[in-house]
Amino acid sequence: MKNFVQNGDRMQYANASGSTITSGTPILVGKRVGIAVADIPTGTTGVLAMEGVFTVTKLSTDVIAQGVVVYWDDTAKKFTVVASTNTIAGYAQAAAGASTTTVDLMLNR
Repeated sequence: MKNFVQNGDRMQYANASGSTITSGTPILVGKRVGIAVADIPTGTTGVLAMEGVFTVTKLSTDVIAQGVVVYWDDTAKKFTVVASTNTIAGYAQAAAGASTTTVDLMLNR
């Protein structure tokens, strides 16, 4: 197929943030959330994973049940169950209680 570009599970991302994005950092690109595959120094282009399951930082006050929709809070830089002005990121692969700071997240396809 002449017009095939890639599988779509990865995205090239130009880091113009002014600082290095470290591997594993969630990045909001429009209305999608990706996870930095490796460090992306400022002024360079790196790769974001756009699907898969990742252990990510959540708001410690949230109780997240397995299968619940999870959102990215770009202000707090954490994942949450609060929709409001946040961006849908995926769903919880496993439950995560209020005393925990991480959740296993299946990125939204």
